[in-house]
This record gives sequence, structure tokens and C-alpha cells, in this order.
Amino acid sequence: MVDTAYIDSQLEKYQDKLTKFISDKLKDKLYMANDKYVLSEKEVDSIIEDCIKAYETSLVDPGEAVGTVAAQSLGEPGTQMTLNTFHYAGVADINVTLGLPRIIEIVDARKDPDTPVMRIYLDEEIRDNREKAEEIVKEIEGTTIESISKSMKIDVINMSIVVELDNYKMEKQGLTINDIKEKLYKLKKVENIEDEDNFLTLKAGDVSLMELRKFFNRVRSHQLKGIKNVKRALIKKEGDEYVIYTEGSNLGEAFKIPGVDITRSISNDIHEIQRVLGIEAARRSIVVEIKKTLEEQGLEVDLRHIMLLADLMTMEGEIKQIGRHGISGEKSSILARASFEVTTNHLMKAAKFGEIDPLSGVTENVIIGQPIPLGTGNVKLIMKK
Repeated sequence: MVDTAYIDSQLEKYQDKLTKFISDKLKDKLYMANDKYVLSEKEVDSIIEDCIKAYETSLVDPGEAVGTVAAQSLGEPGTQMTLNTFHYAGVADINVTLGLPRIIEIVDARKDPDTPVMRIYLDEEIRDNREKAEEIVKEIEGTTIESISKSMKIDVINMSIVVELDNYKMEKQGLTINDIKEKLYKLKKVENIEDEDNFLTLKAGDVSLMELRKFFNRVRSHQLKGIKNVKRALIKKEGDEYVIYTEGSNLGEAFKIPGVDITRSISNDIHEIQRVLGIEAARRSIVVEIKKTLEEQGLEVDLRHIMLLADLMTMEGEIKQIGRHGISGEKSSILARASFEVTTNHLMKAAKFGEIDPLSGVTENVIIGQPIPLGTGNVKLIMKK
């Protein structure tokens, strides 16, 4: 077994070739490997040299067009992606947008994703308890009058709404007729509610037929319990624990429910993550969601390209789309803005306000035929003859 002092001395010898973070990590790994496999000095040297070589080949060359390379590396795999919405793997009845539509949804920074989903983990003491998981599902899952009724109709003769309740569904959601009546009385225009057997009759006072129809729609969608925007919640066994998947997302309200592990629970709605957890969490979510979407299609992209995109979208403290209403439309260069979309609008506006293009970027210099400030074009030296 090689002495740990030798490992320390060799790492110190190469400290100018590795960052402190990498050097410290490598030291820990070498200590562990030495204890387990009994390394020789030659093997230690070989491992350190391989790490230095891998680190140096991973560095970006000065003047590299990192934006262009990232755009190409993310855009090219997008042409191979499918356009479908799939069932969530292993969870019945919950659809989630995957493939190219999901990538577009993220880079466009859409406020309302097509299929918002939460993945809710439970606290350590209850995560293996199915009954506790079902109790939390009852608190999360949105329950409306329509979801616990057998039928609903408008009684035109008596100008009222008749609801036939489903006892099984009521019991499953832990609701009684009195609970339902109490919730319905909070609706505007409800004057009286009569209950007989499993039937509720709602009277809305002196209203027209058109107003009664509008009132019917409000009653049908009125939420009795659960979290707003969450339509359904399902339990899935993953390893030794139960995980709750929801159709619909409201992370802030879900975190208020006792038993929910807020350190692991997450949503695929990036704007909601920003509101609840902040911009750094949103940036991380962009990276994770894009990487996951690509991997689901069997595509592998270097993480640094995705990180650059996420940094660009969130660098000003809010999520901005890659488009003329976001990053591309806010470039300082007039020609760069005009080269993307609505060319005439950008040129006319720039002329109106007397804007000056500093010609500091790539696109504007390509347009006017000057060397671009990248690679050899970034060097301001010439050789003497």
C-alpha cells in the first residue's frame, strides 16, 4: 500500500494543473481506492496523469464560439425527437408532454405547461406507509361536485339544479352531505339547498335561464376539497417508499400539507418553481428537465450546453424565453435583433430613436463583412513583416 503522504505530495506537485475542487475530490478517491485495492506509486501517478489529461481536454479553448456550439448541440438532436405526449412511465392515467414539444415548452418559457405534474415524496417516518400516503392523496386531490356525483341536471320548470350524489365516491373522499352543503353555500346566488336521500336541489333565486346555465357550470366545477389546480393524485411504489404523482401542479400549497417532504418534492412547472423556491431552483429545473427529456429519447448532450442555456434564460433574476419576446429581442445590437424576426420593425424603431450598433457581437459583424470577435478574430495582434 502506498503511503498517503506520497499521494499528497504528488497532488501538490500538479496543483497548478488542477483546480482545488478537483484536487480535493481526487485525493478522497485515491485514499478510498488505496484502502480497497492497495495501490502502488506507479498506479497513483497513472491515475493522476489520466485525470489531468481528462481535465485539460474538457476545457474550452479561448475564443470558442460556445453559444453556437451549444445551439447546434441542442438543436440537432431536436430533429430526431418524437412529437407525442406519452403516459407517465409506470403511472396509469397521467399524461405528460415529452420529446420536442416539451423542449419547446421549456425554451419558450411558457407560463402554463401542457401537462403540469408534481412528484411528491413523503417524510421519512411515513414514506413506507400506504395508508398515510392515501390520507395525503385525499388532501391533495381536487374534488369537485361533478367528480362525486352520478348525475347533474338543470330543472327548467323549478329553475333549480339537481345533483345525484355517489355515496361510494363521497366516502372515498371523506365527505358527508353536510360538508358538501356547507361548501356550496359559499357560492354566490345560492339561496337554498334541499337534500333528500342522495339528491341535492340548489335554488338560485330569481335568475334567467341563461344565468342558471352559467350557475350550473360554476356548481359543477366548484372545488369541495383538495389543492387548487390538482385534478388527480395517484400513488406509486418506488423501491421501499410510496411516491404521489399528481395531474396538475400547486407546489406552494402541497408544501403546506403535513407529511410532505419539501426537500425532495418537485414540479415540472418551471415558473411555479421560481415563485416557490426562487430563480436558482428554476435554473436547476431547466437543466434537469431538458436533460431528462433528451435522455428519454435516447439522446446524449453534454451537460454544459444545457447549463449555458439555463444560465442565459435566468441570468436577470426571472425566466426569459429564447425568442424575440425574450433573449433574442433584447440584444444590444440592432442588426442582431433584426436578423432574427420582424426585421423592418427593429430597423424602423432603431432609426426612430437614433440607436447606434456597437458591432461587438458575431451576427452583426457577419452581416457587414467584418472579422467576428471569436477565435482568431478575437486577437488584436498582427505579425511584423
